[in-house]
Amino acid sequence: MAQVKVTSAALKELAKLPPVIRERIGKLFQRLQAWPAVSGAKPLSGDLAGWYRLRTGDYRIRYRVEGETVIVVKIGHRSEFYEG
Repeated sequence: MAQVKVTSAALKELAKLPPVIRERIGKLFQRLQAWPAVSGAKPLSGDLAGWYRLRTGDYRIRYRVEGETVIVVKIGHRSEFYEG
């Protein structure tokens, strides 16, 4: 079972989302605890190689894995998610 850490920047992004979306993102955090057996996890490519994403509807979370720790660094709508 992996430990899920969320950066302060990601927490700020999460706080701006509607309550329904925050609840769905919370469920993604629970799924990440089962890393590497997480369904729907997609490795990113190009400038974002080495990162992964999970989605719920139009919202995404970006994370990386360091040993037994999953670090969530970005949460957002798909229209702005893949920038830098």
